[in-house]
Amino acid sequence: MADPSSYRPKPGQIPDSPGVYRFRDEHRRVIYVGKAKSLRQRLASYFQDLANLHPRTRTMVTTAASVEWTVVATEVEALQLEYSWIKEFDPRFNVKYRDDKSYPFLAVTMNEEFPRVQVMRGAKKKGVRYFGPYGHAWAIRETVDLLLRVFPVRTCSAGVFKRSAQIGRPCLLGYIGKCAAPCVGRISPEDHRELAEEFCDFMAGRTGTYLRRLERRMREAAEELEYEKAARLRDDIEALGRAMEKNAVVLTDATDADLIAVAEDELEAAVQIFHVRGGRVRGQRGWVTDKVEAVTTAGLVEHALQQLYGEEKGDAIPKEVLVPALPEALGPVSEWLAERRGARVSLRIPQRGDKRALMETVQRNAQQTLALHKTKRASDLTTRSRALEEIAEALELDSAPLRIECFDISHLQGEDVVASMVVFEDGLARKSEYRRFQIKSFTGQDDVRAMREVIGRRFRRYLREKQKTGEWGGPDDTAEVNGTLGEEGPVAPGEAGARGEDGRPKRFAYPPQLVVVDGGQPQVAAAKAALDELGVDDVAVCGLAKRLEEVWLPGEDDPVVLPRSSEGLYLLQRVRDEAHRFAIRYQRGKRSRSMKTGPLDAVPGLGETRKQALIKHFGSVKRLRAATVEQICEVPGVGRKTAETVAAALAGKTVATPAVNTATGEIIEEE
Repeated sequence: MADPSSYRPKPGQIPDSPGVYRFRDEHRRVIYVGKAKSLRQRLASYFQDLANLHPRTRTMVTTAASVEWTVVATEVEALQLEYSWIKEFDPRFNVKYRDDKSYPFLAVTMNEEFPRVQVMRGAKKKGVRYFGPYGHAWAIRETVDLLLRVFPVRTCSAGVFKRSAQIGRPCLLGYIGKCAAPCVGRISPEDHRELAEEFCDFMAGRTGTYLRRLERRMREAAEELEYEKAARLRDDIEALGRAMEKNAVVLTDATDADLIAVAEDELEAAVQIFHVRGGRVRGQRGWVTDKVEAVTTAGLVEHALQQLYGEEKGDAIPKEVLVPALPEALGPVSEWLAERRGARVSLRIPQRGDKRALMETVQRNAQQTLALHKTKRASDLTTRSRALEEIAEALELDSAPLRIECFDISHLQGEDVVASMVVFEDGLARKSEYRRFQIKSFTGQDDVRAMREVIGRRFRRYLREKQKTGEWGGPDDTAEVNGTLGEEGPVAPGEAGARGEDGRPKRFAYPPQLVVVDGGQPQVAAAKAALDELGVDDVAVCGLAKRLEEVWLPGEDDPVVLPRSSEGLYLLQRVRDEAHRFAIRYQRGKRSRSMKTGPLDAVPGLGETRKQALIKHFGSVKRLRAATVEQICEVPGVGRKTAETVAAALAGKTVATPAVNTATGEIIEEE
């Protein structure tokens, strides 16, 4: 690990002007490329106290052994040079998009004497018209098969074309009318090129003019009694219509635009792009990237723009680019796009209407892409095994934690405090064993206290279940309150019901090897204290802090920093995120139910069960307010005295305080 002060430039050496800088390691390999409006200010930010740097930035500057820079005249030049150097050096600490060249395009080789329509991948070539990208090659072939009826452009390879010319016979497509057969001279090079240009115009979205021309020719043929010709033109129009149906209209104003959406977490990000031409989605592509540098959503958008348009020019760049966040250097990026297109490019965030709705669709696709990527990564057995081994090594465990439980606290400004427990076994989520906790012993934003209570409740249940199954002889914690949803009643020791059909201990009787809490030192200390109180000493504890993705252990002043590419860190993060999702969902559900029954909260002695029964019976508080006392009495469990109290409370009338059972809190019904 290098000391950044060993290669820090001397004061005054770094110019205060736009430029691009490169960090190199001890082997002179470029490990990071960046641009700056002011090189002096940007580079100075790297050479500060390491504790103040983002963990990924800290790793980069301690891996580097030297830094160098190049001064340019403008920020636009810096943007261009940064893109060129990233492509040339492929630095390990820069954002890298995977699968950026794997998407198939529909290509027309206009640089050949007889242009050819084909599926192409990889880097784009000069003189070739590209349409797409498409999600699958078969989607291109289906479209081409429909269009060849109307535009019989050559699709054969150079070898097939040459052989057909030598033997004087076209291939099968030439015989069935799906190729104009330029190989045997059925069409001149000029006419075939014109046919290819018409194909390109149709694919580019200029469909209306051509369809109207075909319809006019069909009518003329019918008027001249050339019914066979009219029927063929009719079939051509239907074929073009089917080809157009494959690209749904999404923007009614025939807009040309690219929409970029980003879904991200602390370690990875998915970028999804929809290419809209003539109001129709003409192509779609997506990338997944490791966030190897500290980068914001705006930074990811800027990288995506560089990746998309770094090698494009002219009409390949649309008039409008819609993004979820504007790049920080908006002016230079807009100017750079305008230079490459040769005209102004509108770069903005959609606020309303069809474009906003389409952006939400693109965003959902990005989220699904990221989720699918995580699922594929998590489902790999070798990867999961490596992740568990890395966790065991980093936390100094005796064996891999085959069962991991993670806890998270959720509340809304101290109200409706809840907690979640998620379970991962062998690196996979076991949703049937997820649990939710209500925390009613206190209110307020005290996550540490809540975490201690939840861990205590969970492991008291564990000890209690062990006693029931005869596996532990400790005292029975009969004072424990059942804070989870859907738990069964007590099972006597030795009964068959203490275990499931598969022989596994039921409910909380199966202990984890590792407990993960969402938080840092305070939450870890609280969890450890709860375990110590119960005498549980065979369960490891750690915490994962969201901001820096650091792993905290009990009693340690410094965190364990797993490598950013570590599968162990990825698994811990996935466990933590799942616990957070589960807690948020439960908390929002409680808040929603509370909002529905809000006016009923003022009715003394009316519990949650009867509140929910009233709302379920009438559908809303508004209908309940309009109901009579007799109608309210029809709700199961609601007597006349309670019905009168509810009706009076909703009508805003002052009523005498009813008699309430002090043990249950329910209204005492009078005979």
